[in-house]
Amino acid sequence: MRLLVVEDEAEVSQRIEAACASDGLNCHIAETGAEALEMTQIYDYAAIILDILLPDICGFDIISRLRAINNNTPILMLSGLSATEDKVKSLTMGADDYITKPFSKTELLARVYAIIRRSSGHSSSIIKIGPLEVNIKQHKVAVCGTELVLTSKEYAILELLAMKRGSVLAKETFLNHIYGGMDEPELKIVDVFICKLRKKIANLAGGMNLIETVWGRGYIMREFDDPAREQFIDNDEQSKIQFIDELKVS
Repeated sequence: MRLLVVEDEAEVSQRIEAACASDGLNCHIAETGAEALEMTQIYDYAAIILDILLPDICGFDIISRLRAINNNTPILMLSGLSATEDKVKSLTMGADDYITKPFSKTELLARVYAIIRRSSGHSSSIIKIGPLEVNIKQHKVAVCGTELVLTSKEYAILELLAMKRGSVLAKETFLNHIYGGMDEPELKIVDVFICKLRKKIANLAGGMNLIETVWGRGYIMREFDDPAREQFIDNDEQSKIQFIDELKVS
């Protein structure tokens, strides 16, 4: 997962970046509010860690601007201001949580994961979809109780599908999530990753296909008891043909 850290103190931002990296999270750093707003227009972030006192735009104003354009990325406020009114104002304006400086690495990460889970409708760090379990805290996946061995990019794609289950994700979304706009390959690489994921999951789930193709739009992982999923499995012969074609890619 990728986070946006909006902090003008280099020492603090570096500390946050190191803490996140140690837990497998990638960070983009913005030193000003204007830079942060621009980056949210380009990239999708799992969460934003936002300081209140920035050199150009107040953190409160950034919250207001993001929520005004329906950007619902979860926001963790990080500030040296510990007054109750600052915390209340942040939460009232649309922030999801508030942590004061100085902070511990464990508390910071716990709060980050909590707001990400809540924003996706998950109360636990383990997302269960039928026989599939994705542990977003430990970055592990199991199918029918057996651990699934994945590359970092395969895990990132599966994690995104699980976190956004029920939503159709375009190939561009996957590339942005994996590569963050840096040296992105052609869109076809997403088909290759999906193909490999399907085969690995099917090997442990009795041939079951949990990742659906939505023609002309991308891929989706539905809730396991979604009637649309049953219709896909029983009736969508074209998707089955596509699955076979994708297997040939690898």
